[in-house]
Amino acid sequence: MFAVSVDRPEALNLSEKPQPSPGPGEVRVRVRRAGICGSDLHIYHGLNPFATYPRVVGHEFMGIVEAVGPEVETLTVGARVVIDPVVNCGTCQACTIGRPNVCRNLQVIGVHRDGGMADYAVLPARNAHAVPDQVSDRLAAMAEPYSIAANVLGRTEVREQEWALIFGAGTMGLTAVQVARMKGAQVVVVEPGAERRQRAEQAGASLTFDPQSPELSEALNDLTQGDGPSLVVDCAGIPQILPQAIELVAPAGRIGLLSFSPEPVPIKQQDLIKKELSLYASRLNKGLIPAVLDWFAQGLVDGESLISHEFAATNALEAFETADGSPEKTVKVHILFDQA
Repeated sequence: MFAVSVDRPEALNLSEKPQPSPGPGEVRVRVRRAGICGSDLHIYHGLNPFATYPRVVGHEFMGIVEAVGPEVETLTVGARVVIDPVVNCGTCQACTIGRPNVCRNLQVIGVHRDGGMADYAVLPARNAHAVPDQVSDRLAAMAEPYSIAANVLGRTEVREQEWALIFGAGTMGLTAVQVARMKGAQVVVVEPGAERRQRAEQAGASLTFDPQSPELSEALNDLTQGDGPSLVVDCAGIPQILPQAIELVAPAGRIGLLSFSPEPVPIKQQDLIKKELSLYASRLNKGLIPAVLDWFAQGLVDGESLISHEFAATNALEAFETADGSPEKTVKVHILFDQA
């Protein structure tokens, strides 16, 4: 079995591994497409605090069910599926209140256990979701990134006609723009890269600004009659964003934290309290892949427009170099398996 693995930080390898067999409750998926996420790059560089090594990376992937283990009744051989990487225990406090994405015993496919950048992946059958016939393989492989946006905007309860401010126009920011627009919000994006700002406008942002623009605060006040945006979402994870978000957000506003930095963030409690702000951290997704597939089937978001590059699996090292070295030129990079 061909696989893309990170054996240790800064050691990305293409290797042959034994083909896995599904156990009770598991399926073996013949992978067709896998996307490179920023967290995969962090694993590669040793910056992901959750990863263990060696690791076959990849948590954004889809494929075909090739084999089912004992006790699997929900899927059959030949089914096209997209993978939810969240593997939870089902019994801890978080799981029992419907928050499996922060399970005490959480394992993430591609982070804590081997992922989908390989010819085959074995995983719990409950983590494989059937792809509607009208959803292409290309689009299905985008389901996990959209589930991240769905989770943070669900946590913050994005509202119709409100003004939302999104920091960052990488993949996470662009999916958040599309989902917020789908929910009826108006969106302003702050992003330093000119090409990325243009992509944000194409994704549905009404206005975009460089973070150093002196016009940002005045424009937000004009749009909101002086209140500021009622929702701010950090899709960039730069330490200075949270203090700026607290400054710009409206009183009684909500702030969604989707990205993180290992650096501490200096904030004053009084700045939170005087506006009575709500901070919502968001990690992964809580069972939202089926909802995203339904959005895809209805044409409510445009996932294929975010796929900027495709590479054959044998060129996976080049794919990683492209995703890592050209952030201004790339959005989502896909690696193609099973293309014979």
